[in-house]
Amino acid sequence: MRRAVVRFATSVVATVVEAFEELRVHKGRVLLSLIGVAAAVCALATVVGAGAIAEQAGRELQERSGGRPATVSLNAYSTTGTLDAGEAGVAWQDALDRHGIDFASRVGWGGLSVPFADGAVTIQAQVVDPDYGVIHRVPVSEGRWFTDRDADRLAPALVVNEAFWAKLGRPPLASHPVVEVVGSDRVDAVVIGVTPAQSEWDTQPSMFVLTDAYLALQPETPDPMMGEFMPSYEMWVPDGVSDELTESMREAFREGLADGASVDGWRSDYAAMEGDPYLPLKLTVAGVAVVILLLGALGLVTVSLVTVRTRIREIGIRRSFGASAGRVFFSVLMESVVGTFVAGVVGVGIAIALVRSPLMGMALGGAQIEDMPGFPVEAAVIGIAAAVVVGALAGLVPALAAVRVRVIDAIRF
Repeated sequence: MRRAVVRFATSVVATVVEAFEELRVHKGRVLLSLIGVAAAVCALATVVGAGAIAEQAGRELQERSGGRPATVSLNAYSTTGTLDAGEAGVAWQDALDRHGIDFASRVGWGGLSVPFADGAVTIQAQVVDPDYGVIHRVPVSEGRWFTDRDADRLAPALVVNEAFWAKLGRPPLASHPVVEVVGSDRVDAVVIGVTPAQSEWDTQPSMFVLTDAYLALQPETPDPMMGEFMPSYEMWVPDGVSDELTESMREAFREGLADGASVDGWRSDYAAMEGDPYLPLKLTVAGVAVVILLLGALGLVTVSLVTVRTRIREIGIRRSFGASAGRVFFSVLMESVVGTFVAGVVGVGIAIALVRSPLMGMALGGAQIEDMPGFPVEAAVIGIAAAVVVGALAGLVPALAAVRVRVIDAIRF
Protein backbone atom coordinates (compact mmCIF):
# COMPACT_ATOMS: atom_id res chain seq x y z
CA MET A 1 0.00 0.00 0.00
CA ARG A 2 2.77 2.39 0.97
CA ARG A 3 4.67 1.61 -2.24
CA ALA A 4 1.57 2.28 -4.28
CA VAL A 5 1.10 5.68 -2.61
CA VAL A 6 4.78 6.59 -3.12
CA ARG A 7 4.61 5.47 -6.73
CA PHE A 8 1.46 7.51 -7.33
CA ALA A 9 2.94 10.59 -5.70
CA THR A 10 6.16 10.23 -7.69
CA SER A 11 4.17 9.90 -10.88
CA VAL A 12 2.16 13.04 -10.13
CA VAL A 13 5.28 15.06 -9.28
CA ALA A 14 7.04 13.82 -12.40
CA THR A 15 4.04 14.76 -14.52
CA VAL A 16 3.91 18.27 -13.04
CA VAL A 17 7.67 18.73 -13.57
CA GLU A 18 7.33 17.53 -17.14
CA ALA A 19 4.44 19.93 -17.67
CA PHE A 20 6.59 22.82 -16.42
CA GLU A 21 9.36 21.79 -18.82
CA GLU A 22 6.90 21.74 -21.72
CA LEU A 23 5.69 25.20 -20.75
CA ARG A 24 9.27 26.46 -20.62
CA VAL A 25 10.13 25.02 -24.02
CA HIS A 26 7.00 26.35 -25.69
CA LYS A 27 7.00 29.77 -24.05
CA GLY A 28 5.63 31.63 -27.06
CA ARG A 29 2.74 29.23 -27.62
CA VAL A 30 1.95 29.11 -23.91
CA LEU A 31 1.95 32.87 -23.59
CA LEU A 32 -0.47 33.28 -26.46
CA SER A 33 -2.79 30.54 -25.22
CA LEU A 34 -2.87 31.71 -21.61
CA ILE A 35 -3.28 35.45 -22.10
CA GLY A 36 -6.97 34.87 -22.68
CA VAL A 37 -7.26 32.74 -19.52
CA ALA A 38 -5.41 35.32 -17.40
CA ALA A 39 -7.67 38.06 -18.77
CA ALA A 40 -10.79 35.98 -18.11
CA VAL A 41 -9.71 35.15 -14.55
CA CYS A 42 -8.79 38.79 -13.94
CA ALA A 43 -12.20 39.89 -15.18
CA LEU A 44 -13.91 37.16 -13.15
CA ALA A 45 -12.13 38.06 -9.89
CA THR A 46 -12.60 41.79 -10.56
CA VAL A 47 -16.33 41.34 -11.11
CA VAL A 48 -16.70 39.32 -7.90
CA GLY A 49 -14.57 41.80 -5.93
CA ALA A 50 -16.40 44.81 -7.37
CA GLY A 51 -19.70 43.10 -6.61
CA ALA A 52 -18.72 42.79 -2.94
CA ILE A 53 -17.77 46.48 -2.81
CA ALA A 54 -20.98 47.52 -4.58
CA GLU A 55 -23.00 45.43 -2.13
CA GLN A 56 -21.25 47.05 0.84
CA ALA A 57 -21.89 50.49 -0.66
CA GLY A 58 -25.57 49.63 -1.06
CA ARG A 59 -25.81 48.33 2.50
CA GLU A 60 -24.22 51.47 3.93
CA LEU A 61 -26.50 53.67 1.84
CA GLN A 62 -29.54 51.88 3.24
CA GLU A 63 -28.12 51.97 6.76
CA ARG A 64 -27.86 55.76 6.55
CA SER A 65 -31.62 55.92 6.16
CA GLY A 66 -32.95 52.87 8.03
CA GLY A 67 -30.12 52.11 10.43
CA ARG A 68 -27.80 49.16 10.86
CA PRO A 69 -29.21 45.67 11.38
CA ALA A 70 -31.04 45.42 13.69
CA THR A 71 -32.42 48.93 14.24
CA VAL A 72 -35.71 48.98 16.11
CA SER A 73 -37.95 52.05 16.10
CA LEU A 74 -40.45 52.74 18.88
CA ASN A 75 -43.23 55.29 18.81
CA ALA A 76 -44.92 56.45 22.02
CA TYR A 77 -48.30 58.19 22.03
CA SER A 78 -51.20 58.78 24.37
CA THR A 79 -54.84 57.96 23.72
CA THR A 80 -56.04 60.33 26.43
CA GLY A 81 -53.82 63.38 26.02
CA THR A 82 -50.39 64.58 25.00
CA LEU A 83 -47.16 63.02 26.22
CA ASP A 84 -44.45 65.22 27.63
CA ALA A 85 -41.25 64.72 25.60
CA GLY A 86 -39.02 65.33 28.63
CA GLU A 87 -40.81 62.79 30.82
CA ALA A 88 -40.91 60.29 27.96
CA GLY A 89 -37.13 60.71 27.55
CA VAL A 90 -36.61 59.80 31.22
CA ALA A 91 -38.77 56.68 30.83
CA TRP A 92 -36.88 55.79 27.63
CA GLN A 93 -33.47 56.07 29.27
CA ASP A 94 -34.63 54.00 32.25
CA ALA A 95 -35.83 51.22 29.93
CA LEU A 96 -32.51 51.30 28.04
CA ASP A 97 -30.51 51.03 31.26
CA ARG A 98 -32.59 48.07 32.45
CA HIS A 99 -31.95 46.21 29.20
CA GLY A 100 -28.28 47.17 28.86
CA ILE A 101 -28.68 48.62 25.36
CA ASP A 102 -25.63 50.64 24.37
CA PHE A 103 -26.76 52.41 21.19
CA ALA A 104 -30.03 54.33 21.15
CA SER A 105 -31.32 57.71 20.06
CA ARG A 106 -34.37 59.92 20.16
CA VAL A 107 -35.19 61.10 16.64
CA GLY A 108 -37.44 63.92 15.50
CA TRP A 109 -37.81 66.98 13.31
CA GLY A 110 -38.15 70.60 14.25
CA GLY A 111 -37.41 74.09 13.04
CA LEU A 112 -35.25 76.92 14.36
CA SER A 113 -34.68 80.34 12.86
CA VAL A 114 -31.12 81.33 11.92
CA PRO A 115 -30.27 84.94 10.94
CA PHE A 116 -27.80 84.75 8.05
CA ALA A 117 -26.15 87.73 6.40
CA ASP A 118 -28.87 87.82 3.73
CA GLY A 119 -31.77 87.45 6.18
CA ALA A 120 -33.27 85.09 8.73
CA VAL A 121 -34.25 81.62 7.55
CA THR A 122 -36.19 78.89 9.35
CA ILE A 123 -33.87 75.89 9.20
CA GLN A 124 -35.08 72.32 9.28
CA ALA A 125 -33.43 70.65 12.25
CA GLN A 126 -33.10 66.90 12.70
CA VAL A 127 -33.21 66.27 16.42
CA VAL A 128 -31.05 63.35 17.54
CA ASP A 129 -28.86 61.93 20.30
CA PRO A 130 -25.13 61.21 19.79
CA ASP A 131 -25.66 57.49 19.04
CA TYR A 132 -27.70 58.39 15.96
CA GLY A 133 -24.46 58.96 14.04
CA VAL A 134 -23.28 55.40 14.77
CA ILE A 135 -26.64 53.77 14.08
CA HIS A 136 -27.09 55.56 10.75
CA ARG A 137 -23.44 55.89 9.65
CA VAL A 138 -23.76 59.67 9.33
CA PRO A 139 -20.77 60.87 7.27
CA VAL A 140 -18.91 63.97 8.41
CA SER A 141 -16.72 65.73 5.84
CA GLU A 142 -15.43 68.45 8.17
CA GLY A 143 -15.08 68.53 11.94
CA ARG A 144 -16.76 65.79 13.96
CA TRP A 145 -20.05 64.27 15.06
CA PHE A 146 -21.66 64.75 18.48
CA THR A 147 -20.31 63.08 21.61
CA ASP A 148 -21.95 62.65 25.01
CA ARG A 149 -19.99 65.64 26.32
CA ASP A 150 -21.76 67.95 23.86
CA ALA A 151 -24.98 67.53 25.82
CA ASP A 152 -23.45 69.54 28.69
CA ARG A 153 -22.40 72.53 26.58
CA LEU A 154 -23.83 75.93 27.47
CA ALA A 155 -23.70 76.83 23.78
CA PRO A 156 -25.58 74.13 21.83
CA ALA A 157 -23.53 72.14 19.30
CA LEU A 158 -24.66 71.92 15.68
CA VAL A 159 -23.69 69.62 12.84
CA VAL A 160 -24.72 71.36 9.63
CA ASN A 161 -24.86 70.42 5.97
CA GLU A 162 -22.74 71.85 3.17
CA ALA A 163 -25.38 74.42 2.18
CA PHE A 164 -25.58 75.77 5.75
CA TRP A 165 -21.79 75.93 6.00
CA ALA A 166 -21.58 77.75 2.65
CA LYS A 167 -24.05 80.42 3.83
CA LEU A 168 -21.76 81.00 6.82
CA GLY A 169 -18.83 81.57 4.47
CA ARG A 170 -17.14 78.19 5.19
CA PRO A 171 -15.31 79.31 8.33
CA PRO A 172 -12.63 76.92 9.68
CA LEU A 173 -14.23 74.70 12.32
CA ALA A 174 -11.08 74.93 14.44
CA SER A 175 -12.12 78.53 15.10
CA HIS A 176 -15.38 77.30 16.71
CA PRO A 177 -17.71 79.34 14.47
CA VAL A 178 -20.74 80.69 16.33
CA VAL A 179 -24.19 81.12 14.82
CA GLU A 180 -27.27 82.53 16.49
CA VAL A 181 -30.35 80.28 16.59
CA VAL A 182 -33.79 81.51 17.55
CA GLY A 183 -36.50 79.41 19.15
CA SER A 184 -38.18 80.21 22.43
CA ASP A 185 -35.05 82.24 23.09
CA ARG A 186 -31.99 83.55 21.24
CA VAL A 187 -28.81 81.59 21.92
CA ASP A 188 -25.40 81.24 20.34
CA ALA A 189 -24.67 77.76 18.95
CA VAL A 190 -21.31 76.37 17.85
CA VAL A 191 -20.85 74.50 14.56
CA ILE A 192 -18.72 71.41 15.27
CA GLY A 193 -19.18 69.40 12.07
CA VAL A 194 -20.30 69.44 8.44
CA THR A 195 -22.03 66.63 6.58
CA PRO A 196 -21.39 66.28 2.83
CA ALA A 197 -24.08 67.08 0.27
CA GLN A 198 -26.21 64.02 -0.43
CA SER A 199 -26.79 64.98 -4.07
CA GLU A 200 -26.62 67.93 -6.43
CA TRP A 201 -30.15 68.88 -5.31
CA ASP A 202 -29.15 69.11 -1.63
CA THR A 203 -29.01 72.92 -1.67
CA GLN A 204 -31.19 73.92 1.29
CA PRO A 205 -29.53 74.56 4.68
CA SER A 206 -30.27 71.96 7.36
CA MET A 207 -28.70 70.87 10.62
CA PHE A 208 -28.55 68.26 13.34
CA VAL A 209 -29.11 69.33 16.94
CA LEU A 210 -29.11 67.29 20.15
CA THR A 211 -32.52 66.44 21.59
CA ASP A 212 -32.07 68.02 25.02
CA ALA A 213 -30.77 71.23 23.43
CA TYR A 214 -33.76 71.39 21.10
CA LEU A 215 -36.26 70.73 23.90
CA ALA A 216 -34.84 73.78 25.70
CA LEU A 217 -34.97 75.88 22.50
CA GLN A 218 -38.12 74.72 20.73
CA PRO A 219 -40.56 77.50 19.88
CA GLU A 220 -43.28 78.10 22.42
CA THR A 221 -45.90 78.01 19.68
CA PRO A 222 -45.91 74.58 17.97
CA ASP A 223 -45.69 74.42 14.21
CA PRO A 224 -49.29 74.28 12.87
CA MET A 225 -48.32 71.60 10.35
CA MET A 226 -46.20 69.36 12.61
CA GLY A 227 -47.82 70.03 15.98
CA GLU A 228 -46.02 69.75 19.30
CA PHE A 229 -42.59 68.15 19.07
CA MET A 230 -42.53 64.49 20.06
CA PRO A 231 -39.59 62.31 19.00
CA SER A 232 -39.57 58.68 18.01
CA TYR A 233 -37.07 56.30 19.59
CA GLU A 234 -34.47 54.06 17.99
CA MET A 235 -32.13 51.39 19.31
CA TRP A 236 -29.49 49.24 17.66
CA VAL A 237 -29.65 45.70 19.04
CA PRO A 238 -28.26 42.25 18.10
CA ASP A 239 -30.07 40.86 15.08
CA GLY A 240 -30.77 37.45 16.58
CA VAL A 241 -32.71 38.78 19.60
CA SER A 242 -34.36 41.83 18.06
CA ASP A 243 -37.91 40.47 18.35
CA GLU A 244 -37.57 39.61 22.05
CA LEU A 245 -35.88 42.92 22.89
CA THR A 246 -38.49 44.90 20.96
CA GLU A 247 -41.34 43.37 22.92
CA SER A 248 -39.56 43.71 26.26
CA MET A 249 -38.58 47.35 25.57
CA ARG A 250 -42.13 48.19 24.53
CA GLU A 251 -43.44 46.95 27.85
CA ALA A 252 -40.69 48.59 29.92
CA PHE A 253 -41.05 51.90 28.08
CA ARG A 254 -44.84 51.90 28.37
CA GLU A 255 -44.66 51.21 32.12
CA GLY A 256 -42.65 54.40 32.60
CA LEU A 257 -45.20 56.57 30.80
CA ALA A 258 -48.43 58.06 32.07
CA ASP A 259 -51.69 56.11 32.07
CA GLY A 260 -53.27 55.82 28.67
CA ALA A 261 -49.92 55.71 26.83
CA SER A 262 -49.13 53.13 24.18
CA VAL A 263 -45.91 52.15 22.46
CA ASP A 264 -45.51 50.61 19.01
CA GLY A 265 -42.30 48.95 17.82
CA TRP A 266 -40.93 47.74 14.50
CA ARG A 267 -37.65 47.16 12.69
CA SER A 268 -36.63 49.88 10.25
CA ASP A 269 -33.41 48.44 8.79
CA TYR A 270 -33.14 46.80 5.36
CA ALA A 271 -32.37 43.35 6.84
CA ALA A 272 -35.94 43.15 8.15
CA MET A 273 -37.21 42.69 4.59
CA GLU A 274 -38.08 39.17 3.54
CA GLY A 275 -35.49 37.49 1.36
CA ASP A 276 -32.11 38.82 0.35
CA PRO A 277 -32.44 42.37 -1.05
CA TYR A 278 -29.08 41.94 -2.79
CA LEU A 279 -29.96 38.64 -4.52
CA PRO A 280 -30.48 40.31 -7.94
CA LEU A 281 -27.03 41.91 -7.68
CA LYS A 282 -25.43 38.61 -6.69
CA LEU A 283 -27.13 36.75 -9.55
CA THR A 284 -26.05 39.43 -12.03
CA VAL A 285 -22.44 39.21 -10.83
CA ALA A 286 -22.53 35.40 -11.03
CA GLY A 287 -23.99 35.50 -14.55
CA VAL A 288 -21.36 37.93 -15.82
CA ALA A 289 -18.60 35.86 -14.20
CA VAL A 290 -19.83 32.63 -15.85
CA VAL A 291 -19.98 34.27 -19.29
CA ILE A 292 -16.45 35.62 -18.88
CA LEU A 293 -15.19 32.22 -17.79
CA LEU A 294 -16.84 30.40 -20.71
CA LEU A 295 -15.31 32.81 -23.21
CA GLY A 296 -11.86 32.25 -21.73
CA ALA A 297 -12.35 28.48 -21.75
CA LEU A 298 -13.51 28.47 -25.37
CA GLY A 299 -10.41 30.33 -26.50
CA LEU A 300 -8.11 27.99 -24.57
CA VAL A 301 -9.75 24.83 -25.96
CA THR A 302 -9.32 26.11 -29.49
CA VAL A 303 -5.64 26.94 -29.01
CA SER A 304 -4.98 23.62 -27.21
CA LEU A 305 -6.49 21.58 -30.04
CA VAL A 306 -4.38 23.37 -32.62
CA THR A 307 -1.31 22.88 -30.43
CA VAL A 308 -1.82 19.11 -30.17
CA ARG A 309 -2.09 18.88 -33.95
CA THR A 310 1.34 20.49 -34.25
CA ARG A 311 2.84 18.09 -31.65
CA ILE A 312 1.72 14.82 -33.25
CA ARG A 313 5.27 13.90 -34.28
CA GLU A 314 6.60 14.66 -30.80
CA ILE A 315 3.88 12.51 -29.20
CA GLY A 316 4.56 9.66 -31.61
CA ILE A 317 8.28 9.67 -30.78
CA ARG A 318 7.52 9.61 -27.02
CA ARG A 319 5.17 6.67 -27.53
CA SER A 320 7.81 4.83 -29.56
CA PHE A 321 10.26 5.18 -26.66
CA GLY A 322 7.83 3.51 -24.26
CA ALA A 323 5.64 6.31 -22.93
CA SER A 324 2.29 4.81 -21.99
CA ALA A 325 -1.03 6.23 -23.18
CA GLY A 326 -1.80 7.27 -19.62
CA ARG A 327 1.52 9.11 -19.29
CA VAL A 328 0.91 11.00 -22.53
CA PHE A 329 -2.68 11.77 -21.49
CA PHE A 330 -1.71 13.20 -18.10
CA SER A 331 1.26 15.03 -19.55
CA VAL A 332 -0.90 16.94 -22.01
CA LEU A 333 -3.63 17.45 -19.42
CA MET A 334 -1.29 18.68 -16.68
CA GLU A 335 0.45 21.01 -19.09
CA SER A 336 -2.87 22.77 -19.57
CA VAL A 337 -3.73 22.70 -15.84
CA VAL A 338 -0.35 24.02 -14.70
CA GLY A 339 -0.42 26.76 -17.30
CA THR A 340 -3.91 27.91 -16.39
CA PHE A 341 -3.01 27.81 -12.68
CA VAL A 342 -0.14 30.23 -13.32
CA ALA A 343 -2.44 32.35 -15.49
CA GLY A 344 -5.03 32.30 -12.71
CA VAL A 345 -2.53 33.56 -10.13
CA VAL A 346 -1.47 36.36 -12.46
CA GLY A 347 -5.09 37.25 -13.23
CA VAL A 348 -6.06 37.36 -9.55
CA GLY A 349 -3.04 39.55 -8.78
CA ILE A 350 -4.08 42.05 -11.45
CA ALA A 351 -7.67 41.92 -10.17
CA ILE A 352 -6.56 42.74 -6.62
CA ALA A 353 -4.64 45.77 -7.91
CA LEU A 354 -7.68 46.95 -9.89
CA VAL A 355 -10.20 46.47 -7.06
CA ARG A 356 -8.00 48.26 -4.51
CA SER A 357 -7.23 51.15 -6.85
CA PRO A 358 -9.09 54.50 -6.88
CA LEU A 359 -10.55 53.51 -10.23
CA MET A 360 -13.04 51.23 -8.44
CA GLY A 361 -14.48 54.15 -6.46
CA MET A 362 -14.82 56.13 -9.69
CA ALA A 363 -16.55 53.19 -11.37
CA LEU A 364 -19.08 53.05 -8.52
CA GLY A 365 -19.93 56.71 -8.96
CA GLY A 366 -17.73 57.97 -6.14
CA ALA A 367 -19.72 56.07 -3.49
CA GLN A 368 -18.51 56.77 0.03
CA ILE A 369 -17.82 53.51 1.84
CA GLU A 370 -17.05 53.68 5.53
CA ASP A 371 -16.12 50.02 6.02
CA MET A 372 -14.31 49.27 2.78
CA PRO A 373 -14.18 45.48 2.43
CA GLY A 374 -10.87 43.85 1.63
CA PHE A 375 -10.47 41.91 -1.56
CA PRO A 376 -12.84 38.95 -1.07
CA VAL A 377 -10.95 35.72 -0.40
CA GLU A 378 -13.70 33.87 -2.24
CA ALA A 379 -12.99 35.95 -5.34
CA ALA A 380 -9.34 34.84 -5.33
CA VAL A 381 -10.27 31.22 -4.64
CA ILE A 382 -12.97 31.24 -7.31
CA GLY A 383 -10.60 32.82 -9.81
CA ILE A 384 -7.77 30.31 -9.30
CA ALA A 385 -10.15 27.35 -8.99
CA ALA A 386 -11.92 28.42 -12.17
CA ALA A 387 -8.59 28.67 -13.96
CA VAL A 388 -7.66 25.13 -12.89
CA VAL A 389 -11.06 23.75 -13.90
CA VAL A 390 -10.87 25.52 -17.24
CA GLY A 391 -7.37 24.10 -17.73
CA ALA A 392 -8.58 20.59 -16.94
CA LEU A 393 -11.57 20.86 -19.27
CA ALA A 394 -9.57 22.56 -22.01
CA GLY A 395 -6.79 19.98 -21.72
CA LEU A 396 -9.13 16.99 -21.65
CA VAL A 397 -10.06 17.05 -25.34
CA PRO A 398 -6.48 17.60 -26.58
CA ALA A 399 -5.24 14.88 -24.19
CA LEU A 400 -7.77 12.41 -25.58
CA ALA A 401 -6.73 13.41 -29.09
CA ALA A 402 -3.08 12.83 -28.18
CA VAL A 403 -3.80 9.35 -26.81
CA ARG A 404 -5.53 8.32 -30.03
CA VAL A 405 -2.51 9.18 -32.16
CA ARG A 406 -1.05 6.02 -33.77
CA VAL A 407 2.69 5.79 -33.32
CA ILE A 408 3.49 4.86 -36.92
CA ASP A 409 1.25 7.64 -38.30
CA ALA A 410 2.76 10.17 -35.89
CA ILE A 411 6.33 9.34 -36.94
CA ARG A 412 5.38 9.72 -40.60
CA PHE A 413 3.58 13.00 -39.91
